[in-house]
Amino acid sequence: MYDCIVVGAGPAGATSAYHLAKKGYSVLILEKASLPRYKPCGGGVSPLIQSWFDFDLSPAISLKSHTVYCTWEQKDAIAVDLGNNPIWMVRRDVFDYFLVTQAVKQGATLKDTTKVRGVEFVSNGWIVKTENESFKGRYLIGADGAKGSMAKWLGFGKQKKSVVGALELEIPVQKVENKETYLEFGLVQHGYAWNFPKADGYSIGAGGFAKNRKAQSFHKIIENYTGLFNLNAKDGCEHGHPLALWNGVQKLHTENAVLAGESACVVDPFTAEGIRPSIYSGLKASEAVANALAGEANALAKYSEIMAQEWGKEMLWAQRLASIFYRFPRLSYQLGVKHPSGGKTMMKIFAGEKTYSQVAQKGIKLLTNLSSG
Repeated sequence: MYDCIVVGAGPAGATSAYHLAKKGYSVLILEKASLPRYKPCGGGVSPLIQSWFDFDLSPAISLKSHTVYCTWEQKDAIAVDLGNNPIWMVRRDVFDYFLVTQAVKQGATLKDTTKVRGVEFVSNGWIVKTENESFKGRYLIGADGAKGSMAKWLGFGKQKKSVVGALELEIPVQKVENKETYLEFGLVQHGYAWNFPKADGYSIGAGGFAKNRKAQSFHKIIENYTGLFNLNAKDGCEHGHPLALWNGVQKLHTENAVLAGESACVVDPFTAEGIRPSIYSGLKASEAVANALAGEANALAKYSEIMAQEWGKEMLWAQRLASIFYRFPRLSYQLGVKHPSGGKTMMKIFAGEKTYSQVAQKGIKLLTNLSSG
């Protein structure tokens, strides 16, 4: 019997496996794909995540972007200098696998190409059934992503989440000359388009992140946006993927099990950032399971409380800000993003230097008053 079985080898699952294995617990990671595997994702992440690991993450970083350009309908541009706190750009096949290998080095067991078919709770743990065999663990962490089945199998029923779609175009190049990050707010209804550089290409995408959003062709938007950078969309490969945006505080624990990552619907409802919150939830899930293994009776319940207090409260402000920003995008861009401090503030939120609650109340009040007037 394993102390903990982790289903899913993304940032949340790999993080929780690493920290539990490092503490000496026996951990099994089950992943349906063959690793390393491609994962559609813009790949931008804050350097803040380095503080949650005791090993150097730089081997998994493709590129560091020090400048962000924001535009409205490909015009009205502003530049935000990130100084010594750049956005880290990662390829998810490289980044996720790097985290998993660190967990394995600490003693975790990895079984990829192993699809979970169901779970069953017995008297003192979980039986996890795969196509070829079953495994038993005292505790279970469900981290199988937005399309995974763990939440349903663990009995969480209808979750509080807003599932939205995004489309990513990966364009490989011999060498990336333009290392700036681009965010375009005027071409996408209730969302934005982006160009995230990597060392060997560009990840250009679009997504709508508001409720009741109108149907729109992300393919056409990306095709037009790509031309702005003298790139040909036909040279790339498109990938669609869902995002499970946070949509309210909810219970994330059950008998000897917790959810983490997109399975727990932790994606930022304003920026659609998913890597950092997934890692954070994986870290907190590992702490909860470790405390439970050590005999703390309410450890898993505290995990739900911690995610509600430390993540959920901030996401409530992010949701409120998103509801105003994407409802009045042009006004929000002019008064928010283009404000002398607006762009820098937005990037500081992404970097974890500022919180939504510190800036959102003032911004929401301003936008609401102006829009109603």
